[in-house]
Amino acid sequence: MANPTALCETSLGTFKVELFLDKMPITAANWIKLARAGFYDGLHFHRVINNFMIQFGCPFSRDPASSRAGTGDGPDGTIQDEFPPELRLSNEPGTLSMANTGAPNSGSCQFFINTVHNGYLDWWDRRTPSKHPVFGRITEGMDVIKKIETTPTSRGDRPITPVKMIKVTVLD
Repeated sequence: MANPTALCETSLGTFKVELFLDKMPITAANWIKLARAGFYDGLHFHRVINNFMIQFGCPFSRDPASSRAGTGDGPDGTIQDEFPPELRLSNEPGTLSMANTGAPNSGSCQFFINTVHNGYLDWWDRRTPSKHPVFGRITEGMDVIKKIETTPTSRGDRPITPVKMIKVTVLD
């Protein structure tokens, strides 16, 4: 069976993702469950860094001006880290990766989309203690990701003009 895909409609356009349910079942299933429940609908990209990544999924980002954006977990709390030793999915451009606090098993609902190769964030890379499992990839709409990535930001890497996720629809 093919992996599930999702359509992400934002205020700057639409992109499509493939979720690696076959390789990263805990992380991908968590994302799919949240998306199907409408958790991501109406949230804003709260951290955008050109030539690095765009981050999304904090429940406090419903208000794009919230000082708490980037600090929230999903309704079910955190999930177990997923670092399968036999699988090395790198933080390549266009991949979805689980955000976390840096502590073990601290991922929840927030994720980022890599806009460049961020190999130092791979779980097996020893250059930094940051470890972020890749659980999906952009299959259509990288131009939209680039639009979001290059939107002007203020201090704190927050878009000056909020970028809203209108709706996430899991297609299969």
